Amino acid sequence: MDPKTRSSLIAAGLIMVGFGIVAFFMPTIMLAVGDISPAAAGGIAILFVAAFFLVFWLRARTQRRNDE
Repeated sequence: MDPKTRSSLIAAGLIMVGFGIVAFFMPTIMLAVGDISPAAAGGIAILFVAAFFLVFWLRARTQRRNDE
């Protein structure tokens, strides 16, 4: 395993752990926000899923630029 592959693996692992922790607390967050507004709670869920894909898309885009 070369250093670049190792770096990518560590970064992906940290991102997954971070999102895992947020996903663990997501029901509590959703219930708290849902007391204020059910639409806001749904918006938070959508933002969480969108952020997950956005982070990996941005990382892939950055790596493609660095490879050129």
